[in-house]
Amino acid sequence: MDLVCGYVVSHKVNRRIGRVMKKAAIVTGASSGIGLAISKMLIKQDFLVYGFGRTFDESEALDNTFFNQVVCDITDTKQLIEKINDIRQQHMIELLVNNAGVGFYGPHETLNSTKIQQMVRTNLEAPMIITNILLRDLQKTKGTIVNISSVTATKSNTHGCVYGATKAGLTSFSHSLFDEVRKAGVKVINIQPDMTKTNLYRNANFSEDENILAHLDSTEVADMVKYVISCRDGLVISDVTLKPQLHRIKKKIKSSK
Repeated sequence: MDLVCGYVVSHKVNRRIGRVMKKAAIVTGASSGIGLAISKMLIKQDFLVYGFGRTFDESEALDNTFFNQVVCDITDTKQLIEKINDIRQQHMIELLVNNAGVGFYGPHETLNSTKIQQMVRTNLEAPMIITNILLRDLQKTKGTIVNISSVTATKSNTHGCVYGATKAGLTSFSHSLFDEVRKAGVKVINIQPDMTKTNLYRNANFSEDENILAHLDSTEVADMVKYVISCRDGLVISDVTLKPQLHRIKKKIKSSK
């Protein structure tokens, strides 16, 4: 057994092939941004990572023995369940990071049903389904669930009503689930980042301000994940909010084309 940053890493033997296996983690939204940063961090912490993403850009995705790309649209429930169950046949999952998220912004009347459904299914429904499938395994391993929510979960969000509502739902789910499974030794951690330099705002008319004082970096969120999963058994940091020093956004310039 190894001790990595205060986190016990138990190596298990796969009897079918007789080799030592690392602790296994699932990270959704792992092809870029926060999910990719978390995956890189977990590999350094001696995890075998199954990273879920719609696509993997070769210039961004990890090329590592301990990172398995899982190409999956997590809003396709049938495909998602099949992928998760395939992984369960190979490894007992000890860490789940529900990170995948999508946002569409503007007055609520300007959205359409497809955009609303995509946010609800990606940001809230998929984490609930994945957790449901893995929960018995996580109870056996006394594992950890990390939900990447948002500061929007706790405030009013004009021009982002649905996105904020889905994140509020995820935060509520985290709180209730922890109270439900804490006696089984499962940790549930809710992390709420503010403006982070990722591609989340690709569908918005704004983005994070370029000033480093006005946004978070993906690696900083990953560092917080590293910290909260490194706490001793018996200590759970159930909620973390990360904010930059300045509250500022940058308006995108409309193209004249």
